[in-house]
Amino acid sequence: MPTRLKRPAFWRPLAVTVALVGFQGYLGYSALNGQFGTLSQKQMKADIEELKAESSVLQAEIDSYRHRASLFDASRLDPDILTEQARALLSMARPEDIVVMVDESGKPVLGSSSKLAEQQLTNLIQGNSGR
Repeated sequence: MPTRLKRPAFWRPLAVTVALVGFQGYLGYSALNGQFGTLSQKQMKADIEELKAESSVLQAEIDSYRHRASLFDASRLDPDILTEQARALLSMARPEDIVVMVDESGKPVLGSSSKLAEQQLTNLIQGNSGR
């Protein structure tokens, strides 16, 4: 009894080969152009440098705020300077204060409501500093 051998189908190995070549092509394309590919590395490095610069600017701003907040420490505050700054900020004075208005150059401004001349103000200031 003669037996006939069946030839294996040629399309199965061909299909496996085409699938593997296609997968290798996908991997090659992803290695070059993908999100983490070699061409995107330049963009990532530029982004990293930009973020480092932004981070250093923000760190300097944080340090500035920390320094300003540390100035409010109760052990470091000078009450005289604090009240002087608060009164200057609020434009307030005590009844016993002598208020001398000055122009941009630092010279006293003499108005019609002023009773003291510039020389009298200078003498008064020098007389108070001598005590």
